[in-house]
Amino acid sequence: MGKSLAVKIISQHLVTGVPKAGQEIAIRIDQTLTQDSTGTMAYLQLEAMDIPRVKTSLSVAYVDHNTLQTGFENADDHRYIETVAAKHGIVFSKPGNGICHQVQLERFSRPGWTLIGSDSHTPTAGGIGMLAIGAGGLDVAVAMAGGPYYLAMPKICLVELKGQLPPWTTGKDVILKLLQKLTVKGGVNKIFEYGGDGVNALSVPERATITNMGAELGATTSLFPSDEITRQFLLAQGREADWLPLSADSDAEYDEIVTIDLSELEPLIAQPHSPDNVASVKDLAGLKLDQIAIGSCTNSSYDDLCKVANILDGHKVHPEISLVIAPGSRQVLGMLADNGALGSLIRAGARILECACGPCIGMGQAPKSSGVSLRTFNRNFPGRSGTPDASVYLASPEVAAVSALTGVLTDPRTFGNPPAIRNISGGSGDNPNINTNLLVFPPDAGTSVEVVRGPNIKPFPRASKPQATIEASVVLKVADNITTDDIMPSYAALLPYRSNIPYLADYCFSGVDKEFPTRCKTKNGGFIIAGSNYGQGSSREHAALAPLYLGIKAVAAKSFARIHRSNLINFGILPLVFADPADYDKINLGDTLAIESLELQMAAGSIIQVSDSSGVKINFKLETTPREKEIILSGGLLNHTKENGL
Repeated sequence: MGKSLAVKIISQHLVTGVPKAGQEIAIRIDQTLTQDSTGTMAYLQLEAMDIPRVKTSLSVAYVDHNTLQTGFENADDHRYIETVAAKHGIVFSKPGNGICHQVQLERFSRPGWTLIGSDSHTPTAGGIGMLAIGAGGLDVAVAMAGGPYYLAMPKICLVELKGQLPPWTTGKDVILKLLQKLTVKGGVNKIFEYGGDGVNALSVPERATITNMGAELGATTSLFPSDEITRQFLLAQGREADWLPLSADSDAEYDEIVTIDLSELEPLIAQPHSPDNVASVKDLAGLKLDQIAIGSCTNSSYDDLCKVANILDGHKVHPEISLVIAPGSRQVLGMLADNGALGSLIRAGARILECACGPCIGMGQAPKSSGVSLRTFNRNFPGRSGTPDASVYLASPEVAAVSALTGVLTDPRTFGNPPAIRNISGGSGDNPNINTNLLVFPPDAGTSVEVVRGPNIKPFPRASKPQATIEASVVLKVADNITTDDIMPSYAALLPYRSNIPYLADYCFSGVDKEFPTRCKTKNGGFIIAGSNYGQGSSREHAALAPLYLGIKAVAAKSFARIHRSNLINFGILPLVFADPADYDKINLGDTLAIESLELQMAAGSIIQVSDSSGVKINFKLETTPREKEIILSGGLLNHTKENGL
């Protein structure tokens, strides 16, 4: 049998292991990216490894999350990232240059290369044929230091796209349909590889929208072939030399196949409070809206915003709607200005935001109390918008733009002909619209650069080797689908403290149980009991670091999201899985649990026996590779790396 595209790229980068589903592999990493919300921790960890220069082909540090400077904290973090990047050979993308995934796609992503980033939406680059994976900051730091990236070889799922998209349906509707079919748990430990004749009708920005929201499936990554459409995109970016034709073999073998007939799709929308709560726009048409936000790493491309401008051109935003638009990059903003589309947006009544993540991560533009917000973003978890009781819906830019004119959710098929993309006009030179003036490239030698640390940057907590016997209280019990937003909230008031774990820890699980931090301090830490898919969502390792700081020894869940499970192991917290999910009901808040002879139990196999306060024994699975066992027993990845090297 032939090979899938994912297996081809993995095989070309394989360091150790065999690329068979479930087996641990290590792959060489060509590029890394960080963003400022996770980057400070990643670079503090890189510094702790005493590596003078990064060893990847390219590493980029973006500032796109914490761009509201209402105090010194964000500006200080930006200065730290800028100086540490210069010292260690990392490209620095300044505030206002754009969202990391959009800029990476435009300027740096390459077909057939590998990328890991400390952001769960790093798979956006899969739209250009790159194997791009979201990871915790410590994994990214190890890759920058020259180490391989370890993961369990995922299953490869072919998403066969058939036919053509009808008018007014988009790449957003493709991924919403897949979420409706498979749910937010449906992609865990899988790579989604797109194929079929329908691929030929999708532009690179549409493909990137689909691979971006593959993160909402829990997928390891998503991947499109690199074809003539890819070449044309890179040609427009002045990077045709980076193009490489790549595709799966005609007889490629897949673990699963999912078929989507594009011709049967219609405009879709994700309802509160999960990206997989999907319905047809026509079925919810008439829903009164208060706010519409267009942008994010999912739908802020030049193509997206040109279509929005064409819809709005000559019209006025409904007087009861607040419409905000954030271009994905400074390059996109410049192109919109050059061709007149920006004027159309402004004249229609849109508020133009900075080229940054902004409202997607609760950094400004929070809806009103109990407000209804329609967004082109990728997540609509409770409270993520910055307003705890807001109702957030997710849809395509086309749905958002038409609805902005009517004031209610509107099926765009009632609006007339779908929008076209305007031709670029103005400018001079071979590539007049390419903008790199906010990219700072590092000096050839950065040894003399002074790294500047502001007072808000605190040392990150470090795990110690686990005790032979762990006995502690259950300090929290939660249900299914707990997100990293639930564990470590991320909104405008808290984002400036992402480099200050002691401060952040006081807000850990604040939207779920406000007493959790106090309980942990009183009990000297303890155990967390959880349902299935614990830790879905963002890659933020703060969701492991804050519990570590509060003394959490283990999380016992029915199942874990991939990145968060890795982050727990990286920081020495046991990720235990109920051997019998029914045992979840046997454990209550306040119970005392004990794990005796941990190292001996780990050596004996994958079952870890835990005793509760009444003496009842409950079995958990700790299914780890030999390397992961060593990491846990070393007290985390940083300790393990120092003891054993890369």
